[in-house]
Amino acid sequence: MSAATKNTPKKPSTIARTVHYYWRVTRIQLPMFLFAILSTLGFVFFLSYANPFIVGLIVDRVSAEPVAAEQVFEVFSPYIFMLVGANILGQFFSKMQDYTVWKLELKAHYALATHVFDTLSNQSMTFHTNRHGGSLVSQTQKFIGAYSTLLESSIYAVIPITSSAVFTLVMLVGRVPLYVLILFSLLVVYLVASYHLYKRILPLNAKAAGAQNALSGELSDSITNILSVKTYGREAFERTLFDSANKQVLAADSKRMRASITRGAITSFITVIIMTLVVIFITGGNAWFGISAGTLVMMFTYTYSLTMQFNRINITFTQLNRGLGDAHDMTIILDEPTLVADVSKASQLKVSKGDISIENVTFWYADAAETDTIFEHFNLEIPAGQRVGLVGRSGSGKTTLTTLLLRLSNLQEGRILVDGQDIACATQVSLRQQIGYVPQEPLLFHRSIRENIAYGKPDASDEEIREAALKANALEFIEALPSGFDTHTGERGVKLSGGQRQRVAIARAILAAAPILVLDEATSALDSESEKLIQDALKNLMEGRTSIVVAHRLSTVASLDRIIVLREGKIVEDGTHAELIEAGGEYAQLWSRQSGAFLDDTI
Repeated sequence: MSAATKNTPKKPSTIARTVHYYWRVTRIQLPMFLFAILSTLGFVFFLSYANPFIVGLIVDRVSAEPVAAEQVFEVFSPYIFMLVGANILGQFFSKMQDYTVWKLELKAHYALATHVFDTLSNQSMTFHTNRHGGSLVSQTQKFIGAYSTLLESSIYAVIPITSSAVFTLVMLVGRVPLYVLILFSLLVVYLVASYHLYKRILPLNAKAAGAQNALSGELSDSITNILSVKTYGREAFERTLFDSANKQVLAADSKRMRASITRGAITSFITVIIMTLVVIFITGGNAWFGISAGTLVMMFTYTYSLTMQFNRINITFTQLNRGLGDAHDMTIILDEPTLVADVSKASQLKVSKGDISIENVTFWYADAAETDTIFEHFNLEIPAGQRVGLVGRSGSGKTTLTTLLLRLSNLQEGRILVDGQDIACATQVSLRQQIGYVPQEPLLFHRSIRENIAYGKPDASDEEIREAALKANALEFIEALPSGFDTHTGERGVKLSGGQRQRVAIARAILAAAPILVLDEATSALDSESEKLIQDALKNLMEGRTSIVVAHRLSTVASLDRIIVLREGKIVEDGTHAELIEAGGEYAQLWSRQSGAFLDDTI
């Protein structure tokens, strides 16, 4: 092994990282957490140890000499008050224990959910395109729920078990030291055995949680694409995929169950040995060692209470394992570096004109090989206010170029300037607020049409929203709906037609009124009549704005100021429609191949 390898710091385990995230939200409420521990100790001590101790004193007092009937309250009233007081305090601490745990969970869930949401929403598009949305939702829910599992296991089980062992040993060591020594030795054996069995089960829990997340992802994928499933008659196929994932869950859970039962059997055997010890000491303790009757009562009660607590170790370790397993996948995601992040002290991008300069750009996707470049030393200048069309065959880099402008991915080399400002040095939010983006597939939320249109300008008035819908040729169909602008669009806008969804998305861009406009196949979902009306709206929208239009339909870009033809990440032609037709190159060939292609002079 090289010296460099030896000196490389060991990466923290996933368990350690999970504990780190959970402790971070717990530390904020440290007084509440400490009070939860104190309440647990008080609850265990007063109800499980103070009571038997007082009863032991009573037994010894009764054994010492007879008490006359008229002297019962006089002799035993201190013990009675002590017992009542111990129970009052025990019940008080019990309720405080519940209250503090509840408060801790409420605030921790809020903090964890916020952190996960921020992490996921700030991750790159590469991250999201490689994952099931359903799995991320499942992992988030399990990660948040696992906090409760671990906290409750700690407060309601780990601390009571640990404190029971300490209280038992401390309260008996002065009375029966030999018994305490033997008991302590058996408890050490019990804990060592439990720990080693626990380590063997932990990876089984992570696998079980992973299988469950995969099952959630499969279910989400099938339900999200239910129209394709039904129209192709593939219900049986999807059922097979789901059943396969479900069997993986069954197999993983079965392995975890068998390992847990084996561990429980071993620890139960040690518990039987401990109880055998206490029975022997109780039966012969007075004769062999002169142990008083009250102490014998304490020995049995404390040891029995301790073994009952230790019987919970099996289920406690199972819960701890399950919680850590449930948190495993999301912990890994939270530890992943953000592929696209704002630089330190990133500035706010301010666009007054809309000049775009793409200088010496080299780019390949983060999950691709370095040799698989999309652009290599690519350069392009787009003056402010110019309307530019990007055309070319699939895979030529058209959409990727808009992705880089939006900084949904980071460049490997080169830079992109907007009004002379490097977008890599600006905050992503300020950059994207300056760009109106309409993608090929409309991106609608399961919210009202009003909310969807106003997404880029949340403070827009009803009149502004209506005007945007009118300009996008969406007002007529919206007002024809029973609930008008308050109509909910369904998940991803499924309750609207493709053309309707696209018009709502265009209305959103119109309302946002950003100085730079990116249209990625924005009219691809429209019929010819709607397309012409939308092109009229886009003419007004693009007026005075730097516009980049990605299109396969050449009629969409034919009347723009400039058309750029891309092939394999390189500019092969650059000019107006008339210039490129006259040149007889690739654009002219594409134009001639498109049946029904027409030049729309309205844009």
